Amino acid sequence: MKRAAVVVVTAEPSPACPPGIDPVEFRLAMAEDVYETAAGLCLSDTALACCADAEFAERVAEFTWPGTPVFPVRAAAPLPDACAVLADHGVDHAVFLAGDAPDLPPLLVGKLFRALGSAEAALSPAHGGGLTALAVRLPPPGWLPVATLDRPDAVQALAAARPTGRSLAAVPGWHRVRGPGDLAALDPGLEGWEATRALLAADGR
Repeated sequence: MKRAAVVVVTAEPSPACPPGIDPVEFRLAMAEDVYETAAGLCLSDTALACCADAEFAERVAEFTWPGTPVFPVRAAAPLPDACAVLADHGVDHAVFLAGDAPDLPPLLVGKLFRALGSAEAALSPAHGGGLTALAVRLPPPGWLPVATLDRPDAVQALAAARPTGRSLAAVPGWHRVRGPGDLAALDPGLEGWEATRALLAADGR
C-alpha cells in the first residue's frame, strides 16, 4: 500500500498576514511548516499541490527535500485534481493538509491515515468552518462531493453525502491561520512551526 501526505498551498494573500510581513513569505512559511510535519511521518510519501502560478510553485519547491513532487491544481477543484495525479502514481491512501495550519500535530495526521483502514474517507474539521485535513482512499469514492478544504460547510456536505455512517470517519479538529485572531492560537510551547515562528519573531511578534 502506498500512502501520501499532500500539502495544499495557495499564493492567495491571507487575511491573517500581519502588517509589515510580506504576504508571499507568510504563505510560504506556513506551508513549509506543514510540509515539515508531513515529511516527518513514517511510511508515507510527501507532495505539495499548488494552487498558484509556476513562479510561486518554484518558491515552494525551494523548501522541500529533493524529489518531492510539487504539482499544479486548479483553485476551484484542488482535491479532485490532486486525487487524479496521485492515483496515476499508484497512491492508495492520501491525506490532504491545509497549508495554513503550521502547528498541525503529526499525531493528528497519523489518526487520519489509520481511519482509512475502515472508512473510505476521514476528516479533521477546522475551527471556524471548513477542514484542516481530509483523508481519502484512491481512487476516491463516487459519493465524495467535490469540495475544497475551504468550503465552510465541508463537514456537513461530507456527512450528508456518505452512504453509511462507517463510510466517513472523523478525528479531532485543529485551527488554521485564516484571520488576524488566529495567530493567537499558535502555541509557542508546541514543537515545530519554526518557519512561521521565525517570520513572526523577526517582525517583533
